[in-house]
Amino acid sequence: MKNLAEMILQYVQRPNYQPVKVKVLARRLGIAAEDYAEFRRTVKTLMRQGQLSWGRNHVVRLASAEPQEGATVVGIFHKTAAGFGFVRPHGVEKYSPREIFVAPGDVGDAATGDEVLVRLTRRPKGTDRGPAGRIVRVIERATHHFVGTYVERGGEGWVIVDGTQFSDPIWVGDAGAKNVRPQDKVVVEIIRFPAPGLAGEGVISEVLGPRGAPGVDTLSVLRAFNLPVAFSAAALTEAREQAARFRESDLRGREDFTSWLTVTIDPEDARDFDDAISLTYDSHRRHWHLGVHIADVAYFVPPGSALDREARDRGNSVYLPQRVLPMLPEVISNHLASLQQGRVRYVKSVLMEFTQHGQRVHTRFAEAAIRVARRLTYTQVQQFLDGDAHAASTDLPEEIRTLLLRMRDFALILRERRKKRGALELYIPEVELEYDADGRVCGAHYVPHDVSHQIIEEFMLAANEAVAEHLHTLGVPFLRRIHPPPAPHKLREFAEFARELGYDVNPRYATDRFQLQRVLEQARQRPEVHAVHYALLRSLKQAEYSPVQEGHYALASEHYCHFTSPIRRYPDLTIHRLLGRWLHTGKVSADEQELLALGAHCSYTERRADEAERELIRMKLLDFLSQRLGLELEAIITGVEPFGFFAQSPLLPVDGLVHISSLTDDYYYHDEATHSLIGRRTQRRFRLGDRVRVQVVHVDLYRHELDFRLADSQERTRTAKR
Repeated sequence: MKNLAEMILQYVQRPNYQPVKVKVLARRLGIAAEDYAEFRRTVKTLMRQGQLSWGRNHVVRLASAEPQEGATVVGIFHKTAAGFGFVRPHGVEKYSPREIFVAPGDVGDAATGDEVLVRLTRRPKGTDRGPAGRIVRVIERATHHFVGTYVERGGEGWVIVDGTQFSDPIWVGDAGAKNVRPQDKVVVEIIRFPAPGLAGEGVISEVLGPRGAPGVDTLSVLRAFNLPVAFSAAALTEAREQAARFRESDLRGREDFTSWLTVTIDPEDARDFDDAISLTYDSHRRHWHLGVHIADVAYFVPPGSALDREARDRGNSVYLPQRVLPMLPEVISNHLASLQQGRVRYVKSVLMEFTQHGQRVHTRFAEAAIRVARRLTYTQVQQFLDGDAHAASTDLPEEIRTLLLRMRDFALILRERRKKRGALELYIPEVELEYDADGRVCGAHYVPHDVSHQIIEEFMLAANEAVAEHLHTLGVPFLRRIHPPPAPHKLREFAEFARELGYDVNPRYATDRFQLQRVLEQARQRPEVHAVHYALLRSLKQAEYSPVQEGHYALASEHYCHFTSPIRRYPDLTIHRLLGRWLHTGKVSADEQELLALGAHCSYTERRADEAERELIRMKLLDFLSQRLGLELEAIITGVEPFGFFAQSPLLPVDGLVHISSLTDDYYYHDEATHSLIGRRTQRRFRLGDRVRVQVVHVDLYRHELDFRLADSQERTRTAKR
């Protein structure tokens, strides 16, 4: 047979080659079935060598080591509020420069998220290094539907699209047929996308309700992110049929762990419980025996069923303020597969044995049944561990108290072991909004990440690693949770930033994860803790789902997957099915190409859910602040740009801009190396991580933007003297 690598490269280098998936490419090259495995390995080798790259939907593309002027590149476009944008090429890691810069006049009618063809041009002098380009055409629109506010001007209807993606309103003409009124939130379908010198045109497809009315902000986010709400009739029917068949007394084919002492620990407002814990200590051998019992969702959701198709399409549950969009109907998620106290429930169990120092020495898997002895909350557990004599946790039975103390001790052992192997502990607190009696936001706070949370976190990590290592040993492809290593230059930039803040760090050893650990730990005791941890987070790549063996950088784990939340994450469900088939037959297989596509889909739905949650939190907080102009807040500088700096209050976690024009005591210039704005005359600095006192001066509810100005006495005094 002709050299496979040479054959593949010759084919994809043809001028008329249209990127296709691996199987299609194999057919076009006439690869026999018995040679397909070798063909696929060769393609993957060429990927690792940087000669090929993955395109959208995992098609095979030719990868150029360095894009040249005049060449065309396909990628995903992101537009900024200023009108310019960037194209991230498919397989961008194969390019030595960063994303491709597109000037405002070269954007055309492309919108954020569109797949575009960009022709590389010479980058204008005086701009940051890297390639520049002009968008030739939009290959595929991310969406035609947008959410905005309806307004009338000169007797005509317009829609101001939420956010900063479109600088001008979209013309919708006479919208009377929809009975829409000014200031209504609407969904607009764009017929003609705006371009320089050309207004956008669209039609209103749905009226959501008056802006500011209860629930309209949530509905706006649901539509903007195209989030599925109602389940299909077929899926609901299947869920009810599963409920009708289920019998707690039916333990056929399952190990009976119903007499084991197991508990769940979840938030106070949790409605589904998919993980339970058992833990014993063998004082004779000095070994720990940890049982992580995960709801056996796979038993109730057969592959290819309507329930499965619905769950696969959703990818995950979506958690919004005051609203949850579950991946599975509540008959499954809140009943059959919820590990409720005192009820017999089906589980897949990971039974692990550890030495006294936390080294795992044996693992066994089982399909079993358990009966949870006690449903505990994080607050209850933390109160008990803190020794709060007046807490409700004081009524816990002695066996539960003993178990909790045992769990705390062992979790700390596991945590210390992870730390010694180089795991990074990023402190990125979760935001929880506070509401008044009418359901409106009255404040916000960060959810504590205390020992009670860390206990469950450590046990879930241990189970996920154990399952991933087992599947890897079997040689079967599976959806891993991967976190690729960051680019070295990103870590050097972070190290230089940390050194500027006074941390003892050497940029020459920026990739030393133990040096990074020290910075993160030291930052926890300093005011700029959020800025430092967010700065490192921005230096890291996003975690994603893929069958490619790439490890998990932040966890310092070679093999890792998500197994512990099949109620709310589809990748976990796929892992349960693989493990179940192996337990039943001793054999298991999977199609790697299908997993690549599924991993890309689940990574997308996960990012969509996270972005939707952040957007709704931001909308609610901006509405809250719009009624409190003049409010003064303590804040941390979270970003520094030539046009000003962004700051965020720990009490109200939303970024606001202090524009450089409001700093009237001096002329400030941007020092990119130190992430600072520096006064030329006074040498006054505003640096990433600094604490400042700011005042709310403007809230743009259309563009979702917040403006602060400095409110410290020094600035007010200097301004008054002028």
